[in-house]
Amino acid sequence: MTLLIPWKHTSNVGVRAMDDQHAIIMDALNELRLGLVHSDNRASVDLLLVRIVEFTRLHFLCEERLMEQHGFPGLEGHRAEHQRLLAQLQETIQRMKRGEGAETSSLLAFLHDWFIDHVEYMDKQYGPWLNKQNLH
Repeated sequence: MTLLIPWKHTSNVGVRAMDDQHAIIMDALNELRLGLVHSDNRASVDLLLVRIVEFTRLHFLCEERLMEQHGFPGLEGHRAEHQRLLAQLQETIQRMKRGEGAETSSLLAFLHDWFIDHVEYMDKQYGPWLNKQNLH
């Protein structure tokens, strides 16, 4: 299985701003993968990780704000999932930095899986709701 994340139709949630942000996260994750696999420069990899965490945090806030503004009924569950993912991401990165069993391949698999699962399953729930609110 390749750990590069391809953009595909199933990655669209139908809300342009969120789809654009998802594409940015996907590109950053793919850049990180290439950096981890092909680079010896630990500082650049660490910088990419920080950028991914910060942009993901901002993206989650944007999603939550949209859901709140338009009365999405699944907001609280979605917000809780965002917090869980951010905590898990931070924990995985910290373990990797300390060399505590989080090797490069497990970090890449984790990032790949959470992105695909979150976008293609969790986020698919709010897309149709927001589209009905005339947000595309």
